[in-house]
Amino acid sequence: MLTRPKLSPSKPVAGYALGEVLLAFGVLSLIFAGLIYGYVQANRMSEWSSMSLAAQANAAEGAEQARAADWRPRDWPQTNGPGTMDELTNGTVIITNDIMDIPIQGSPTNTATSFWVTNIITISDVFSNKNPQLRQIRSDCHWIFPLTGQPQTNTVILLRAPDQ
Repeated sequence: MLTRPKLSPSKPVAGYALGEVLLAFGVLSLIFAGLIYGYVQANRMSEWSSMSLAAQANAAEGAEQARAADWRPRDWPQTNGPGTMDELTNGTVIITNDIMDIPIQGSPTNTATSFWVTNIITISDVFSNKNPQLRQIRSDCHWIFPLTGQPQTNTVILLRAPDQ
């Protein structure tokens, strides 16, 4: 049969003091807090990046749609407006609202979880009396980052010559 040796009161017992244990827990909690903060920041940055890329795609889509409009200044008689030889004249401003194309919960038309963007497309003449004529198509996509509530803007600028 095994017997345990008795501890004598004169022999010191090995172990950790309360202060050492509290210090170890403090260091461990700082490490875990840093890890969690790093994870939260990485998540925030990836969410902002996905929303910014979606807004950039929306701005590019608006600029390409405006670029696809007819502009044939050599046609006669000269007319302006939809379905004519100059569909988007100098100073035309087009404003559209759309849902940002990012993964969300529920259906894409669910307004409770949708993120809205406003796309403002502005047409202006760069060279109107020179050859070649040039028009600038500027598409500004405005959106709000939901974690901070700050407005953001993504911009696409194209230059276009006639008959392109």
